[in-house]
Amino acid sequence: MKEIAVLGSTGSIGTQTLDVIRLHRDRFHASVLAARSHVDQLLAQAEEFQPHCIAVTDPEAGRAFRAAYAGPAKVLTGENALLEAVKRTDVDLAVVAVVGIAGLEPTLEAIRQGKELALANKETLVTGGALVTAAADRAGCLIRPVDSEHSAIFQCLLGQDQKAVHRLILTASGGPFRGKTRGELAQVTLADCLKHPTWHMGQKVTIDSATMFNKGLEIIEAHWLFRVPYDRIRVVVQPQSLIHSMVEYEDGSILAQIGNPDMRLPIQFALTYPERLPSPSHEFVDWSAISSILVSEPDEKVFRSLRMAYEAGQAGGDAAAAFNAADEEAVAAFVQGRLPFLGIYDVVEHVLDGWQTRPVESVDAVWDADRRAREAARAYIRGQGSC
Repeated sequence: MKEIAVLGSTGSIGTQTLDVIRLHRDRFHASVLAARSHVDQLLAQAEEFQPHCIAVTDPEAGRAFRAAYAGPAKVLTGENALLEAVKRTDVDLAVVAVVGIAGLEPTLEAIRQGKELALANKETLVTGGALVTAAADRAGCLIRPVDSEHSAIFQCLLGQDQKAVHRLILTASGGPFRGKTRGELAQVTLADCLKHPTWHMGQKVTIDSATMFNKGLEIIEAHWLFRVPYDRIRVVVQPQSLIHSMVEYEDGSILAQIGNPDMRLPIQFALTYPERLPSPSHEFVDWSAISSILVSEPDEKVFRSLRMAYEAGQAGGDAAAAFNAADEEAVAAFVQGRLPFLGIYDVVEHVLDGWQTRPVESVDAVWDADRRAREAARAYIRGQGSC
């Protein structure tokens, strides 16, 4: 029985991780459930999965949870709750699926504690990739990626000579606005952004898919996970979301990982690696229903996020942390109706254009970059006025 800490258990990846655990109760137990503030959902999860420990990081939500919970699990609350949770001796593997930069410190703590690590949080490597990879190297920790694209690359590299890798090819669905011009995107709404054609995800990642900032984050994440230079990471659009990503080798061979768009597949592989269990969806690709697999180039003039991601990654230091923080502020303003859709690009571009890159030598440096970038983004957004 493997004891799993699900950090971010009430989010999209967290709930699907619990789906996998539910299917394999003979193999896995959710020993830790952790969330920020969804008290009712967390109470229901605690009732079903009977964890040993429950962490609630929002203090007010933590008080509400303590008042409502009558079970035997230890309850941790506050900003250090995730760190305390991953230190527990009854945790074998940590699934880091919390949102944003909050995933960085628990990831580092899980590595320090010698836990197996399934990473579903892009921002951890985008903002603190140098810190995390150095810690993983020291500890001999294999980071098992949960993102479908990075899981695909991870699988395509298994058993191969990584020195023979020519380039990584990340695939993108293109989101709901594939093929649109900048003019056509000027008036799109939040509801338009949330109509993703193939994936069911949380609000932030769905909007990032629509802008392709999500793919920009994945470029930086792939650089750190697989130690491949940015000029050897390419993005192509594959709208059916069947090819999850590819690895091209020096001999011209390309290995692709193909499967139905179901996040439970990479989640399950991260939990069971190197073993493969039956599909959690019990569905396989129906080749009789597929007449062709479409692949095209992304329009980087419309989806400026890709260019900015490459530039931030190549700048090094804390530039990628600024890229991430500015995007989060811009998306929040768009959701609140204070910024038009195309303004998301303008905010991030403004922050990066004025960014003075500093080295990342500690977690404090990451938090400082995050704070400075958010302040610059907010000031720019205020100057734009309401959309």
